[in-house]
Amino acid sequence: MMSQITVQNLVDAVELEVVESGVDLGRKITETFLVRPGMELTGFTDYFTDSVKTRLQLIGTKEWNYLRDLDLETLKQRVGLLFNEETPAIIFSNNFEVPNVMIELAKSTKMPILRTPLETSVIFSKMFNYLEEELSPVESFHGVLVDVNGVGVLITGKSGVGKSETALELIKRGHQLVADDRVDIFEKEIGTVIGRAPEILKGFIEIRGIGIINIAELFGASAYRSKKRVSLVIDLEDWEKGREYNRIGLVDETLKFFETEVAKITIPVKPGRSTASLIEVAAMNHRLKVMGYNAALDFTNRLNEFIKNKKETE
Repeated sequence: MMSQITVQNLVDAVELEVVESGVDLGRKITETFLVRPGMELTGFTDYFTDSVKTRLQLIGTKEWNYLRDLDLETLKQRVGLLFNEETPAIIFSNNFEVPNVMIELAKSTKMPILRTPLETSVIFSKMFNYLEEELSPVESFHGVLVDVNGVGVLITGKSGVGKSETALELIKRGHQLVADDRVDIFEKEIGTVIGRAPEILKGFIEIRGIGIINIAELFGASAYRSKKRVSLVIDLEDWEKGREYNRIGLVDETLKFFETEVAKITIPVKPGRSTASLIEVAAMNHRLKVMGYNAALDFTNRLNEFIKNKKETE
């Protein structure tokens, strides 16, 4: 699922000023990349193709200083190509004064002109990060995402296995909720997948028998965070008598999100087992593995060494 955003979404998220009222803030933004139209403003338009037109146009220090030295007719001709149906908006950095001719063009074409006090490189980075996150393909998963000691843990399992109740216990222990019931996941880059809650579910968790509760209101703002990298998937399943479960941990399972493989373990659930405690330990153990220490491998090496020494002494 590909997200869609409008210029209004960008204005709200990045806190941009709308220079001229009455423009079309409902224009769709479909491109992650931004353009600084320096060459185009000099009159060289060979590379101002349809794919470039659909991107946000950023007027920085160099572009603005060049524009203000142009005579009126040349200025109107050069900036005219930016005011087309495909381009979502034009953004000025550093609170630069917008030329009157551009304001008139904005009125006639309904093209949004936006402005920010931030420096060019800062607003470029801020908008790119926002667009990259919002426009990345998103997949939704049934589960609960929590931040356990800095490790993003996606808890999965069939309905009624106790995912939300386990998350609640983890929150009571000082960990953070990211999303309950439905987790939207996108790939920021290969090797990094981020999880967040859908807008309508942010901060809420459903506990059977109690109902919907607001985590931030009940436990404080520190009990909730808006997004988190998914580093570990823990699948909860009902304990099945006679089934062999992983007892040492030498075999590493993974779950693939887009092009990224994420570590996965399965924890059997039954009365008397503290699932929250097990998840805490699993998260800490995963962090140790990432740092280079594998307890299962260490134990196996010690065991092999013990057997070897015993054979030599017999």
